[in-house]
Amino acid sequence: MRGIIVFASLAITAIVLGGQAASAQQAPIAYPGAGQSIEQQAQDEADCRNIATQATGVSPYSTPPEYYSGSSGPGMVGGAARGAAVGAIGGAIGGDAGKGAAIGAAAGATVGVVRRNRERRQQAQTNQQAYNDYQADLSKYNQSFAACMSSRSYVMR
Repeated sequence: MRGIIVFASLAITAIVLGGQAASAQQAPIAYPGAGQSIEQQAQDEADCRNIATQATGVSPYSTPPEYYSGSSGPGMVGGAARGAAVGAIGGAIGGDAGKGAAIGAAAGATVGVVRRNRERRQQAQTNQQAYNDYQADLSKYNQSFAACMSSRSYVMR
């Protein structure tokens, strides 16, 4: 029974990871269609890569866009500290600074967590859009490269 569970989890992992790999851009592969030599193919590929880069402004050898990793907000701790300070002042006015600080800290921490989660969702959306744009640019580059190589009698796959 344990073997079946392990096999099933490995199969699910392979399917998930296989789906991610399939979504990444695959570079086109050129095969000589008119008896070109290896040296000629290397020269043609270099020429076509330069042409595709000039036409699209994309180089597949450049790094993908930088993703956003930092957070600009104070989060739970900073929110709790500010909330405690405000709560202590409010509590002092009401006669119990300790209780006011505790309530303020809890409210501030909650606001900090909500703010941090909102920022993370926005960062994830920005990262996904940057990834999609990068993949679209690579697709244009690959199409340009393939068209150039095809015009030189190569078979593209």
